[in-house]
Amino acid sequence: MDPQNVLFQDLGYQAYKPVWDYQEQLLQQNVAVKALAYAAGPATGSPLAETTHHLLLVEHPPVYTLGKSGNPGNLLITEAECASRGIAFYRINRGGDITFHGPGQVVGYPILDLERFYTDIGRYLRNVEEVIIRTLSDYGIDGDRSPGETGVWLDPQVRGRERKICAIGVRCSRWITMHGFAFNVNTDLSYFEHIVPCGIRDKQVTSLQRELSREMDLGEVRQRIRAHFEEVFSVRLLDAPDASAGPMG
Repeated sequence: MDPQNVLFQDLGYQAYKPVWDYQEQLLQQNVAVKALAYAAGPATGSPLAETTHHLLLVEHPPVYTLGKSGNPGNLLITEAECASRGIAFYRINRGGDITFHGPGQVVGYPILDLERFYTDIGRYLRNVEEVIIRTLSDYGIDGDRSPGETGVWLDPQVRGRERKICAIGVRCSRWITMHGFAFNVNTDLSYFEHIVPCGIRDKQVTSLQRELSREMDLGEVRQRIRAHFEEVFSVRLLDAPDASAGPMG
């Protein structure tokens, strides 16, 4: 079977809200395609409606995002203090608790129609983790999973040494995904001091830069993520034909 095509966009450095809106736009376009296919009746309304897969990579200015089931108490400073420090704050519609996005971090937003892959959110999350685990391996780092805690960790089984390097949170509507992963590369980890990251206390957060004691080439890291995404999901990433179709803001 030929690999499915996924339209790829590197959005560069963009504010959070326009990119969130853009994800919603792409998701709703796919929902509309599926609705039309199903409305046509069982003969033509198959799960393999001609939806379009996307992968967006982006770097955001400082922002805290709180998932729909998150605890507001895990933001340890007030929203006014966030504003005074130049940190945006949004309550958003993904799963998971609070996390940070900011400069030096690679954030990935896959908008995939899982009905064209597999209808299994758990498997999807494990595959997103696998993309980052393979990327870490390229740099000689053993990424791992922590039972019951979505994301990618280093030394999750060593008490007192557990440290998270990639957070993952998704939303899925009619089996179409949005939101995704936040991989700490050259991230200023002091921003995590003002939150309880992902609602998990007494565990550390780390970055590729901290683990390797050198600043990393973000462009190179993005390319490695792109290659491993193709491998893990068995897809072909194609540069989006109209880059101007991205978010404005």
